[in-house]
Amino acid sequence: MPSRRTFLKTSAAGLLAGAAGHVAQAASTALSVTTTADPRSLWCALAIRLADPVLTALAARRLKATMPVESAPGIKDRPDVTHLEALGRLLAGLAPWLELPAASSPEGVERARLAALARLAIDAATDPASPDFLNFTKGGQPLVDAAFLAQALLRAPVALWQALESRVQANVIAALVSTRPIPAGENNWKLFATTVEVFLHRAGAGRDDARLFEGIEKHAAWYVGDGTYGDGPEFHWDYYNAFVIQPMLVEALDVVGEENPSLKTFRDKSRQRLARYAAVQERMIAPDGSFPVLGRSIAYRCGAFQGLALAALRGTLPPGVSAAQARVALTAVIRRTLEAPGTFDEKGWLRIGLSGHQPALGERYISTGSLYLCSFAFLPLGLPETDSFWTAPAEKTTWEKSWSGENLPADKALPKAH
Repeated sequence: MPSRRTFLKTSAAGLLAGAAGHVAQAASTALSVTTTADPRSLWCALAIRLADPVLTALAARRLKATMPVESAPGIKDRPDVTHLEALGRLLAGLAPWLELPAASSPEGVERARLAALARLAIDAATDPASPDFLNFTKGGQPLVDAAFLAQALLRAPVALWQALESRVQANVIAALVSTRPIPAGENNWKLFATTVEVFLHRAGAGRDDARLFEGIEKHAAWYVGDGTYGDGPEFHWDYYNAFVIQPMLVEALDVVGEENPSLKTFRDKSRQRLARYAAVQERMIAPDGSFPVLGRSIAYRCGAFQGLALAALRGTLPPGVSAAQARVALTAVIRRTLEAPGTFDEKGWLRIGLSGHQPALGERYISTGSLYLCSFAFLPLGLPETDSFWTAPAEKTTWEKSWSGENLPADKALPKAH
């Protein structure tokens, strides 16, 4: 009788053989679907288009060999870090979708296929014997993307963690622990260390309390009011409250927020602040999906609206923002930033830009793998297709209501006590 390991290898070979043909069709199929489909089908098609090149290559242990590395002129260090960026960021956005129960529908079949590829990819990324064993220790950047990988595992505890072989789980834990010597800067990076330790704690692998709680304590002090945190001691006009701060803070406090009264109080405040931030984000999206081009890392595209996407996923949208409004707004921004000509290269990889290919928007730390943070806008795919987010009739966004003359109540800031 074949051993479990032999069976798994045979199954993986079959999966990869099928995936090789699928990825060749993904770009054209996804593009045709987006022009006509209902919102959920549209989102699924684009999610598949994002995922296929990364997961198929890494599952076959050929990501380093095949993924292009576009970066700012003269920057030479991105090949050391870009591959972990692609894996961690892609999975952090798609994890809630992959976590949904099995289904025999076309979407369910695709979801199961991608989840299986994701598990093979995680194995390849953390196996020291793999040609695609990724960098978790060289330089500072690996802390960032180890945290995004940890965030993905927290968001899909069954599909992306419990379903892994014990050997792979041990390799993942070792890879995450190996990031501990990397210092966390005096800014949103504190939450990367926090997130790694929260996952290790959840996985029963022990935790470093100093690294876990520093990010929480610092951001409690860095709150600047009205649902917004400073990125460090100072406030910056950018989208880092969405890219990193609010999601990682709220999700860390989901895990440790009951440990003492002060943490519980801060957990409750952080949830209220996320709701307020989601209200602001919904108001920023124009009917055509455009939004203010502010601050650094704008090449993360629709990932700038992770705050709104996460509030929708959690069912904690603020008063005045219905699930249908959030769906309409997020669909517009996803389409505006991912369907523009030039967004993908001829083999389906993302290229630097906000609306198309705009390489000058890439700071020195931006490269091909970084761009997959755009997947964070897709968090509501983790809601079942029967959820009101998907089933409620389309509704005008706040922008549309306001500028079409509807008599809306005035916007209100979050009280200081919150």
